[in-house]
Amino acid sequence: MTVKNENLDKDKLLEQFLRIGLDERTARNTVANNKVTANLNAVIHEAGVLEGCDKAVGNLLYTVATKYPSNALVHRPILLKYVTSNKIKMPAQLEAAFSFFSAAGQEDIKLNEFEDKCGVGVEVSVEEIEKTVNEVFEEHKNEILEQRYRTNVGDLFGQVRKKHPWADPKIVKQYIDSKLFELLGERTAADNEKIVKKKKEKPAKVDDKSVAIVSVEQPPSEEDLNPYLIFPRPEDNYKVHTEVFFSNGTILRCCNTKELLEKHLKATGGRVFTRFPPEPNGYLHIGHAKAMFVDFGLAKERGGGCYLRYDDTNPEAEKKEYIDHIEEIVKWMGWEPFKITYTSDYFQDLYELAVELIRRGHAYVDHQTPDEIKEYREKKMNSPWRDRPVAESLKLFDEMKQGLIEEGKATLRMKQDMQSDNFNMYDLIAYRIKFTPHPHAGDKWCIYPSYDYAHCTVDSLENITHSLCTLEFETRRASYYWLLHALDLYQPYVWEYSRLNVSNNVLSKRKLNRLVTEKWVDGWDDPRLLTLAGLRRRGVTSTAINAFVRGMGITRSDCSLIQFNRLEYHIREELNKTAARAMVVLQPLKVVITNLENGSILDLDAKKWPEAQADEASAFYKVPFSNIVYIEQSDFRLKDSKDYYGLAPGKSVLLRYAYPIKCTDVILADDKETVLEIRAEYDASKKSKPKGVLHWVAQPSPGVNPLNVEVRLFDKLFLSENPAELDDWLADLNPHSKVVIPSAYAVPELRNAIVGDTFQFERLGYFAVDNDSTPEKLVFNRTVTLRDSYKSSK
Repeated sequence: MTVKNENLDKDKLLEQFLRIGLDERTARNTVANNKVTANLNAVIHEAGVLEGCDKAVGNLLYTVATKYPSNALVHRPILLKYVTSNKIKMPAQLEAAFSFFSAAGQEDIKLNEFEDKCGVGVEVSVEEIEKTVNEVFEEHKNEILEQRYRTNVGDLFGQVRKKHPWADPKIVKQYIDSKLFELLGERTAADNEKIVKKKKEKPAKVDDKSVAIVSVEQPPSEEDLNPYLIFPRPEDNYKVHTEVFFSNGTILRCCNTKELLEKHLKATGGRVFTRFPPEPNGYLHIGHAKAMFVDFGLAKERGGGCYLRYDDTNPEAEKKEYIDHIEEIVKWMGWEPFKITYTSDYFQDLYELAVELIRRGHAYVDHQTPDEIKEYREKKMNSPWRDRPVAESLKLFDEMKQGLIEEGKATLRMKQDMQSDNFNMYDLIAYRIKFTPHPHAGDKWCIYPSYDYAHCTVDSLENITHSLCTLEFETRRASYYWLLHALDLYQPYVWEYSRLNVSNNVLSKRKLNRLVTEKWVDGWDDPRLLTLAGLRRRGVTSTAINAFVRGMGITRSDCSLIQFNRLEYHIREELNKTAARAMVVLQPLKVVITNLENGSILDLDAKKWPEAQADEASAFYKVPFSNIVYIEQSDFRLKDSKDYYGLAPGKSVLLRYAYPIKCTDVILADDKETVLEIRAEYDASKKSKPKGVLHWVAQPSPGVNPLNVEVRLFDKLFLSENPAELDDWLADLNPHSKVVIPSAYAVPELRNAIVGDTFQFERLGYFAVDNDSTPEKLVFNRTVTLRDSYKSSK
């Protein structure tokens, strides 16, 4: 009996280990080892993955179970949270974590130090990996050509990882393999023989315990490299999309018939067609950037096309301003629509299909008021007009179209299932009366289709292969397919993905509209908003936004709030490479250099790029150095300290690209505290070597102030991470989200900057020229600080 129970327990453990993605061999070997089994079982419970997890996370959990330092078990739950949230996702990060916790032991730890040590939030782009691989191969080209496929790939791998320790090892391996093939071509017979000999050697055998871990370092799967592989091919769209359960016990299994699919494939040539369907009633935000990545990205990857379709079913909300903006922003984001269409292009088709829906007994004209409809839905009661004769509904619907019925006195409703468990089957409205001219269709119509009626129908009319939307639309699947089935129309493949939720901001169109219309912000393109227009004005590039949304992946997990600093990371990554350096002083403090002759101007070279070589003339700009310079007020103190590297009485600092200066005197205001001016001497020989290095701006000529510019410093718009959850969310607005510095001093080099130009103001951050700039005065927006100021405290 004891043996039976033991076997039963082992079977359960085996199932548990398989659920977290371990291969069967590793799982069985683990069950056979009592110590590893106990550790892994504890890790699974601590991580909260009793129902399983994906293979990559499971492999990391196995590593934690087998390698975690025993002297620091108190910190293991912290590490597991980082693993299950995919903040730590590579073996190299785990090894760094083990080292960190081992050194900490039982002592308290600082999460910011832990994250820095483990590369949390650091993402190395494919372009960076490719560039480094090319550099390594160029450096060892002769050796590789000589040794061919005998080359120690591990050494090459190690050199790339040394430069990018947090690079995805699977992508690194892929590029190394690809580069080897590019350089050496197909393996020769001799190459293959040598590899066979190596395989026969005993040392190549891998210990069972490390199998699951090693698999993480293998070349990446196609799904890892191509997120769009989760979507089926158009010719496979004959399977059941969804099951609609009716309250009478019947089940509708929605799928395309062979005839419908063949007709569709003939029309499309088997190509993929998606659609990006924004409503033209507001500006696009960063959530739409993710939708574009999914919709346009899938079509581009499959060699198909993506419609830009304006969902203009509400004539009262649409504006040409929004339509023009959407088209402009889509192109700015780097996407090219296959065709630009409007739902209103199909108003006649939609009307005719609505008539057919009535004829088939699936729709009726209703006279309930909005409040009555709401009440009846809450009570799951049928409308009194639900069973009116088809001929009567046809006549009334025609009268609605002709404008013979008053607005609000009738709607066309779909006859679905008022007793369903899904409220999106409660006889949704298909048409309503609105005596409002349409921005695109003019005054031809006084009845307009609803989103629920038009969305799926136009998808079918445009032969969309993949109808992709966010998870809040998942409950509408039933009505989407019910309607297409009722009309015998082709049914696209529907797939929902998680919304993009970013901390310290709101993305609800209603909330954004309120912020703009009530003037809490300075318009739809306010740089504090996460509208794409606001981000562009702030100086964020479309490339950085696309890198950010690609990093989110196409996932159905809808419980995560993405930290704002993750977006900032991608912004810095790009601007660090593309933004020229310059010097600007935000709060100028006058420094008079007493041992430099008044009126003497020295032209010095300053670097536009940190790695500029002396012979690259275009990589430098001229800065004047005179006897009057300005430094930041915060870079001077009356009292010095060991940890302070700024200027103080009797202390020296280096003016970047210039000379060391030493404070010899301080001119104070009458209050004996306010510093009005500093007197200093400069070291023309540069023999002194002070530790502190300051940015500065000098008078370009005697008595002439430096270039005066306005600088706007933007911070997070809301104080709370998730203001959308607050009842009084407007009370959470950050009063310091925008700070205007009207009179900063800049180097003359910036005089010719134009709107959109980006710069790194040394020691201050990245800035872009705002469109409020005039020929008389430039305005700069801070895009992002040089370093993350918002390290997670979780």
